[in-house]
Amino acid sequence: MSDDVKIRVLVNRDVCVSAGQCTRVAPEVFDQDDEDGLVVVRQEYPGSELATRVEEAVRLCPARAIAMERS
Repeated sequence: MSDDVKIRVLVNRDVCVSAGQCTRVAPEVFDQDDEDGLVVVRQEYPGSELATRVEEAVRLCPARAIAMERS
């Protein structure tokens, strides 16, 4: 992925099931809320070097609560 491509991480906490796959794959980008365990985005606009790991988090999310936009 080119360095000039920007990515944005989007999550839907309403459908998150707190599986935590995203935090295992990309802990720089995702965390889990201490109270309810739901996904928290640490970096809405991570660097392109994290794109592959964010894509993997999107694929692994059992609730399909994570999306990634490219611009």
